[in-house]
Amino acid sequence: MQETTAIKSSTKNTLAMIGGFLTKWGTYLTIIALIIFFTIMTYNKEYDMYPFVKASNVIQILRSISIVTVIAIGITFSLTINGLDLSVGSVASLADSLIISAFVWYEFGIYSAIAITLIGVLFVGFANAFLVVKLKIPDLLATLSMLFIIEGVAMTYTGGGSISEGMPNLDGTQTVGRLVPIFKEFGSAPWIIIIMLVVVLVAHIFLNYTKHGRYLYVVGGNIEAARLSGIPVDTYRTLAYVLAAFMSGLGGIMLASKVGSSQINAGAGYLMPAVAAAYIGFSVGGSGKPNAIGTLTGAVLMGVLDNGLVMMSVPYYSINIFKGAVLAIALASTYFKKK
Repeated sequence: MQETTAIKSSTKNTLAMIGGFLTKWGTYLTIIALIIFFTIMTYNKEYDMYPFVKASNVIQILRSISIVTVIAIGITFSLTINGLDLSVGSVASLADSLIISAFVWYEFGIYSAIAITLIGVLFVGFANAFLVVKLKIPDLLATLSMLFIIEGVAMTYTGGGSISEGMPNLDGTQTVGRLVPIFKEFGSAPWIIIIMLVVVLVAHIFLNYTKHGRYLYVVGGNIEAARLSGIPVDTYRTLAYVLAAFMSGLGGIMLASKVGSSQINAGAGYLMPAVAAAYIGFSVGGSGKPNAIGTLTGAVLMGVLDNGLVMMSVPYYSINIFKGAVLAIALASTYFKKK
């Protein structure tokens, strides 16, 4: 009897250890498994090469996730206070429109164009904070309404069309402005990758090694306890939404540089991948909270998956099935705990 009990106890402990390991490192294991799978499946017999792990393809993956990661860092800031900013995609679209129009319509220099774009998106952050903090509207509803508002503002501003070099103004007159050459470099490798990594590093340091970052986590953990501790809760909740808007605006600027023009709702497609990346990041390394490194890891997971499916020539209309399935497995492996 004692031997049976000891075996059961040992088995239970082993399963608990495995469950804990998967909870902490499941996302990394999923990425490694995907890399191995896609490396094998995309092997080129004719040239005896593995194109998936070539340096050029790795750079392409990092370049493809750069904008998603920066926008997801914005969502990460909103998650630290137990909120969620759904307006980030429309804010990126607005930033895209503002900076391209600043160059093409108004012939601004690079510094003034970037400054006015970031100032513009910061107003959105304050508007979100006003709705959530002052008017007490639930964050999902407030930022969802702001999503539609900003989307409409961006489309109205551009006249419902795109903006690019050589296109006429809304009144039909010819534009003479051009994108600054150095601005175009921001959207190409390695600069767009460097910007992403710097943003992740700065966000990581801010959240983990500064008083203000720790206060954001405290507010998100227990708002009443934070208030009783003397932390200006409303100030830090406002800060989270302002930072989310700032990062979304930066993502929109990177998008404008990468594409070289402003397209209708260009940032809308980045919302759900950014949300997924930020939520996957919760459990990376067993952190149990939103964090910058985890968000980057989540973005890498989706970038590897997207790239691999395309290289395997999976039909575009089927890609979301595989993406959803793999993301579900990754989340299950990281959140599952053996009781």
